[in-house]
Amino acid sequence: MRTYSLLLIIFLVSYISFGQDTTVQTQEFEKIPESLNDSLYREDQIYVGLTFNLINNEPDEFSQNGFSGGLHLGFIRDMPINKKRNIAIGIGLGYSTNRYNSNLFINTDESGKTTYQIIDDDIDVDRNRLHTNLIEMPIQFRWRTSTPTEYTFWRIYTGVRLGYIFHHKSDFQGDGVTRVLKDIPELEKFRFAATLSIGNGSFNAFVMYNLNPLFNENAQINNDPINLQPIKFGIEFYIL
Repeated sequence: MRTYSLLLIIFLVSYISFGQDTTVQTQEFEKIPESLNDSLYREDQIYVGLTFNLINNEPDEFSQNGFSGGLHLGFIRDMPINKKRNIAIGIGLGYSTNRYNSNLFINTDESGKTTYQIIDDDIDVDRNRLHTNLIEMPIQFRWRTSTPTEYTFWRIYTGVRLGYIFHHKSDFQGDGVTRVLKDIPELEKFRFAATLSIGNGSFNAFVMYNLNPLFNENAQINNDPINLQPIKFGIEFYIL
C-alpha cells in the first residue's frame, strides 16, 4: 500500500509540474521563431469524402439506375519532405462504404454457383443493389500553398488507394421475390485505385478510378466477363 501511495504522489507532482510547464510554453509560444515553428508544421490529417459512383467497362445492356453513392473517411499521416513543408507524402488508414444500383441481377443456381444476368425491362424491380464496405489505405503525393499561419490554400493530392472489401451484400427485391447474397466468390475483394483531389479551402473536387475490375473472370454473362470498374466523382473535406 505504501508503494502505491508513493507512486500516486510522484504521478501527481509530475502532472502538476507538466501542467505548469505547458502553461509557460503556451505563454512563450508567440516568441518562438517561425523557422522553429515550421519544423512541426503538418497539414490535412483527417479526410471525409462523398462520391457518386459510376461504372465503366460494363457488359452489353448493363445500366445503372437510381443513385449510386459512397462515403469514405479516415486519417492520414502527413510527412513533409522539403524545407518549406508544402510538399509531403501522406499515408493513412480509412473506411469506405459504397452502393451500386443497376440492372445486374446476382443469384445462385441449385448447385450453389453464382449466376449473373441482366434484368428484363418488363420485370417490376423495387430494389437491386450491391453494397460494399472496405478498409482502405490511401498513399498520396501532396502539394499545397499553405504555411503555418495560412489555412485557406490550394492543394493537389494524387496517389493510390489500396482497399479490402470485408463485407458485401447483393440485395434484390421485385415481382414478389426477395434475394439477398452475402457471399459472392467472384467479387475482387482486394481493390487498387488511382486518386486525385484538387481544391482550395474546405471543398475539394475528388476522383477515384479503380484499376482492377469489381469481379474476376469467373463472373460472366453469356461467356463474357462482367468486369465493371467503378469510377467515383465527388467532394472531399480535409481537417487538421
